[in-house]
Amino acid sequence: MEINKIIRNVQVSAVLLIFFGALIGFGIEVFNMINIKKVELADLLLLFIYVEVMGMIRVYLLQEEIRITYPLIIAITAISRLIILQKKDLDPAILIYESLAILILALAIIVLRLRYLNVLKPKRGSK
Repeated sequence: MEINKIIRNVQVSAVLLIFFGALIGFGIEVFNMINIKKVELADLLLLFIYVEVMGMIRVYLLQEEIRITYPLIIAITAISRLIILQKKDLDPAILIYESLAILILALAIIVLRLRYLNVLKPKRGSK
């Protein structure tokens, strides 16, 4: 068997393991919300993180690439969830740092999206 096929099979197996982990985590979280009969914003954000991970896996399996914007969006959601879950008696500077982290990640997504604009692409025939 060729080394590229072996590596690809290992990659697909690992990604499927991550997918099933996300699916199980999603199911457990929904089950917990049903049991306690309460849905909070932090719970919804966690479900969104699971859905984004599953979406990233879908894109990887179909296109054999990972778009960097998916992990950035997941990171923004995770930091937002952290802000919601943190206690109110913590140092306010922590909230500012977390907000700045979200801003930096959002700017990174914007910069990554700008690279597709035709205006920014080099013109053919020019050096």
